[in-house]
Amino acid sequence: MTNVMQGVKVMEVASWTFVPSAGAVLSDWGADVIKVEDPESGDPQRGLSVGNVGAKGVGGVSFIIEQPNRGKRSIGLNIGSPEGRELLLQLAAKCDVFVTNLLPHRLKRLGITVEDLRAVNPKIIYARGTGQGVRGPDADKAGFDGSSYFSRGGVAHMIKEPEAPWPPMQRPGFGDIVGGFALASGIAGALFKRERTGEPSVVDVSLLGLAAWQIAPDVVAAGLLGEENLPRFTTDDMPNPLVNYYPTADGRFVQLMMLQGDRFWPEVCALIERPDLLDDPRFKDAAVRFQNRVECIGELRKAFQARPLAEWKERMQSLEGAWAAVQTPGELHQDPQVLANGYLRPVRTADGSGSYTLVANPVQFDETPPDLTRAPDAGEHTDEILQDELGLDWDRIVELKVQSVVQ
Repeated sequence: MTNVMQGVKVMEVASWTFVPSAGAVLSDWGADVIKVEDPESGDPQRGLSVGNVGAKGVGGVSFIIEQPNRGKRSIGLNIGSPEGRELLLQLAAKCDVFVTNLLPHRLKRLGITVEDLRAVNPKIIYARGTGQGVRGPDADKAGFDGSSYFSRGGVAHMIKEPEAPWPPMQRPGFGDIVGGFALASGIAGALFKRERTGEPSVVDVSLLGLAAWQIAPDVVAAGLLGEENLPRFTTDDMPNPLVNYYPTADGRFVQLMMLQGDRFWPEVCALIERPDLLDDPRFKDAAVRFQNRVECIGELRKAFQARPLAEWKERMQSLEGAWAAVQTPGELHQDPQVLANGYLRPVRTADGSGSYTLVANPVQFDETPPDLTRAPDAGEHTDEILQDELGLDWDRIVELKVQSVVQ
């Protein structure tokens, strides 16, 4: 059984990528996820243009909407109106999980705090994704992954090359996607606890906390050794030359990841056809290779630059030590391991005329990748949800639409 959360109903009052990614993972696992969107504008990410790609995306498919919103149902609901809030609470009464990224002051103003939802559903699990956590002076301040995770959390500093003038810019959803998975995992734990004890939980994940967890070795080392003593190396002076990037003749890169340097040094020398390096006193073992690492890296660079990536990939297939070609996102679409394991999944367009690819969450149950369906249009399932979940008739639905309570 791959739909391990079949029968679990989730209400998502969230936008952008972080918390919606949690809803996407829960949907992958079989939950029925109802996404509550503003009846006029929907999730603001629907209007986000990315570079020269319009908000609708190529071919009318928006990658920035599809990846974190696949598999859900959408209801257009004005939760700022008394009628809309009442409908939301009626839906919450039927849900197992409520998940949100709204800041504390908005939750209070809208009347959808933990206490408000527990008043109508004492067993509901209440999950929050925040920028800086739910306590402290910045708990009520906005946060995106670029600010709370990447910058404030120290990630940008630690991946910046020491001599680079600027920290690198993060890629879209870099912290959000992982944060959403962490939140979904927390919700799974809360569901397990409720099944065993009958008690619901409040689940919290912040982007700042996620960053600290992500670079935990550096954070712990900074506390023990002091910031100034953190070990920092570049590709020019890696302490183990067999853990490094090497350029190929065609401008690509190979990464060696051979932590046991003495074990794998002979096979690397054979690979690059430099048996003389085995007898070179500068490189005879890991200790002296460390002392002469700049020279060792230089020799390896010259060797790898002699052949193109395709030739290296063929020659390196028999290596025992770990290595990889530095691939592009586009190359993952043809990677045989990605394809064999179903890490990318086909999704049909709304009209059924075509398909596109989304990335499955990394957990598989019973050795089976999940089947994915497209993200909903804003408010696509409003009528269905009002009828099937709340039992409203058409006259009442039309009345709510005229009042702009629903879409």
